[in-house]
Amino acid sequence: MPLSRLITLIVGLIVILGLSLWLIDSLSRLYWQLSYSPLLGNLLLFLLVLLVAALIAAFVYYALKIQSGEQRRSNRNRPTIKLPEKKTETASTTLSAVRQQVAQIQDEVSRQALLSKSREIEANLSRGEIQVVVFGTGSAGKTSLVNAVMGRMVGKVDAPMGTTTAGETYCLRLKGMERRILITDTPGILEAGIAGTEREQLARELATSADLLLFVVDNDLRRSEYEPLKALAEIGKRSLLVLNKTDLYAEEDTQVILAKLRQRVRGFIATNDVVAIAANPQEVELENGDIFRSEPEIIPLLRRMAAILRAEGEDLVADNILLQSIRLGEEARKLIDTQRRRQANKIVDRFQWIGAGVVSVTPLPMVDLLATAAVNAQMVVEIGRIYGCELNMERGRELALSLAKTLASLGIVKGALQLVSTALQLNVATFIIGRAIQGVTAAYLTRIAGKSFIEYFRHDQDWGDGGMTEVVQQQFKLNRRDEFVKAFISEAIAKVVKPLTDRKEVVEEMEE
Repeated sequence: MPLSRLITLIVGLIVILGLSLWLIDSLSRLYWQLSYSPLLGNLLLFLLVLLVAALIAAFVYYALKIQSGEQRRSNRNRPTIKLPEKKTETASTTLSAVRQQVAQIQDEVSRQALLSKSREIEANLSRGEIQVVVFGTGSAGKTSLVNAVMGRMVGKVDAPMGTTTAGETYCLRLKGMERRILITDTPGILEAGIAGTEREQLARELATSADLLLFVVDNDLRRSEYEPLKALAEIGKRSLLVLNKTDLYAEEDTQVILAKLRQRVRGFIATNDVVAIAANPQEVELENGDIFRSEPEIIPLLRRMAAILRAEGEDLVADNILLQSIRLGEEARKLIDTQRRRQANKIVDRFQWIGAGVVSVTPLPMVDLLATAAVNAQMVVEIGRIYGCELNMERGRELALSLAKTLASLGIVKGALQLVSTALQLNVATFIIGRAIQGVTAAYLTRIAGKSFIEYFRHDQDWGDGGMTEVVQQQFKLNRRDEFVKAFISEAIAKVVKPLTDRKEVVEEMEE
């Protein structure tokens, strides 16, 4: 217990005892004065006992409260490797869900890469090390900062864990913490050339995996520095903004720069998390010709780091592991989505030409929406199966007819006929155009329907705020671009027009 609190407790005890003695003496005199009335005397004696008991109880309660507070503080300061229970359980649950998603990925390379990441996250969860990553431009003095911290941080410093293109990672221990602290120097960002871009990408990946990020600058923030700093803060990175090389500025200039930095990062970095240091002060030549180099000035950073790591270390590790698990899950979902879209697009490609064949061999005065809807119903069922939605044919027919009506009401059927007619007239002989137009138009409409249903199933059978109309219009817009229409007509000629031409030639030969 601190000496000041102990003195306060002793003085309080003395005061309480003094008051108790005074009350006892005063009330005893009053008791004798009321001795003529035994009832009043006994009542007064009872009140006296009750009052003394209350004083003693208050004192005991206060003493126990202080002891309890000290115990809680002691428990907070006592080193522990156990993560906050709820966050640990959430991270473990998320990792389990990610593995289930990864199992659905067909690409072996992607699947193994995600499994490797999940095992790495799980290993970090069990080890409970605190990852401190130093991030910034190459000229900001990141390495000097790491060297200064390693030289001044109180605790054991182990050998480098390995030198790579990412820099060196050191393990150190902070007094009052059993957790190992890993501090990593990363390559500089904003370097020129392909190699510089690759190093920056590696640095960003390391920054994303940090529990605590030290973002180092040597002046006011440039836009190219502000954007990655804000992006990292937005994904939940706990960050310190470190102004280095303050030995190059006058004191008043340093304060001006600090004020600007705090203003720029207001809202995502706290004011006291912006600190100024001089990690590697420049040499100064004295009047007598001697060279003088002052000691690094990094105490503000060390104090802030120590305060954060001691107070928030457990939560930082748990939050970061949970964040990495969620990001890994998002990466897995993107891969699965890409895989599903690829499979669904193959279904659309197949059914668009099936629809074209059905319509072209039984030509009607106009494109029969009921006929194409019947073909589209099976397409809807198969696309739904890709996305884990088992639909029966009746439900598939309902969806297909609903979309067919939307196509007609929006004028897309008419627009498709005009688009296909114009394109075919430029590529096909006149005598065959009439029979080909309907088939190719049916294929085109089936494609728009299929693409629309892919979006519907991708969003958990939800058309979105704009409804089916907006999705269909967007797909029609995407599929009327010149480069697509040229490729589509070219394929249509091979799959629809050429079979019609060959059939006409066979019929003419038979007639002869």
